[in-house]
Amino acid sequence: MLSLIGNEWTKLRTVRGPWLLIAIQQAVIVAGVSGLAAAGTDLDTDDGVRTLMSHAGLVSAIFTLVLGVTAVAGEYRHRTVTDTYLATPHRARVVAAKLAVYTLLGTAAGVLSAAVGTAVAALWLAADGSPLDLQSGMVWRIAAGIVAFNLVYAAIGVALGALVRNLTAAVTAALVWIALVETIVGNLLGDLGRWLPNRAGLALGYMPSTVPVLPQWGAGLVLVGYAVVIVVAASATTVRRDVT
Repeated sequence: MLSLIGNEWTKLRTVRGPWLLIAIQQAVIVAGVSGLAAAGTDLDTDDGVRTLMSHAGLVSAIFTLVLGVTAVAGEYRHRTVTDTYLATPHRARVVAAKLAVYTLLGTAAGVLSAAVGTAVAALWLAADGSPLDLQSGMVWRIAAGIVAFNLVYAAIGVALGALVRNLTAAVTAALVWIALVETIVGNLLGDLGRWLPNRAGLALGYMPSTVPVLPQWGAGLVLVGYAVVIVVAASATTVRRDVT
């Protein structure tokens, strides 16, 4: 298993796509947090600070989800998956190795995103004459939520890529669900909408919401539950499918 993880790390290290995606992720966080601050978010209140900092959660997690999808679906697109499975016929182990590497990468991306989001927020708050209190429990809750959000979405992305296999279809389906479908379904479900995956992610990232959400710890458990279900389904279907 360690050799498989090493192989996946080598693949990841020698291609530019994932690292470019992470660079874009950070640039979007800087632009998004700055845009909120410039748009008139009240920086003198806890709600305003929370809005500013937690914005990095959803933004970064979407990029990490796409990064996870490319781990498997990208191999189908570039037709390298056949060589991968010929080298390691136990396909479930390949998926497990990708999960290990990309979940670790998602965690690192979450740490980086939390740091960048916090730094940009701190600069705007300092310019407004309201220094960010780094000893505040809220600051650390947001940072921890952002890291966890990225970690779980990386795992979901890998599993989704293994399930769908078509890179464009998988990414499109994920983005349409986040931007459109879950909003509609959540509104129809009312209070039950807080159990949906992306709404749980918003609560985990400690992002202010005008709709019902779970407590942060509960949202984390729900999102992990979704990840486990999708990973199990992906592992089961990957073993049986023809790669052509």
